[in-house]
Amino acid sequence: MKAAPVLFPLLTLTALAATAPSPLPGGWQGKLAAMLPLPGQSATVLTRGVTLASVELGRRVATVGGDRAAYEDLIAEVSRGATPEYNERLGISREEFKRYLVFQPTLVATAKTVRLPVTRDSARVMFGDVAGLGGVLKGVSIDLRSGDMTTPEGFTAKIAAFKPNPTDRTLDVRSGFQWKIRGNDIKTFSGINGTLNLWLLGSGQIVLTYERNSMIRNVTSKGEIMLGYTR
Repeated sequence: MKAAPVLFPLLTLTALAATAPSPLPGGWQGKLAAMLPLPGQSATVLTRGVTLASVELGRRVATVGGDRAAYEDLIAEVSRGATPEYNERLGISREEFKRYLVFQPTLVATAKTVRLPVTRDSARVMFGDVAGLGGVLKGVSIDLRSGDMTTPEGFTAKIAAFKPNPTDRTLDVRSGFQWKIRGNDIKTFSGINGTLNLWLLGSGQIVLTYERNSMIRNVTSKGEIMLGYTR
């Protein structure tokens, strides 16, 4: 079991919006079982690539009389691939600095690797939680026979095949699955709105992403996790 490499291209938002779930292919149960992680699977935590709107920031720093050297140091760090970090010497607030961050259509490996807390048998895969996952996947299970995804909020989603827009090859997805989970129960004060993606890349690497807004017994939480691994 291997961790993912440093950089994953990510589907652009346009491609995601233009893609509709497809009918499940023949033999999909075997493909699903082969793509889901094993107990103790080593995975790399991914994050979205970030860069700067450098020209606009440079103009703003000059306008407010910020430290030009601090700006040039920041640009040098970004050119080496480092994540842009706020420096008060720029002369602007941290909140204003965030407006100059530009999220790139890439997924970048962080320095974090985790052993996935997965319980697995012939019928299903269930996720637990460890440091680095933020509780996002805790209690999520996938039935290996029906493909149904069940969440700790008490709701179930049907599996669908995922195919990217063929005109966009930013991410070389060869096959994949998607679950869109929606639900609300006023009796238990629980609800869920989320999407789980499981993609197999042309390189043989697997990307698993899950983003959700959750409410369990009137306690709300929001989370997202992106993982890369090789089976």
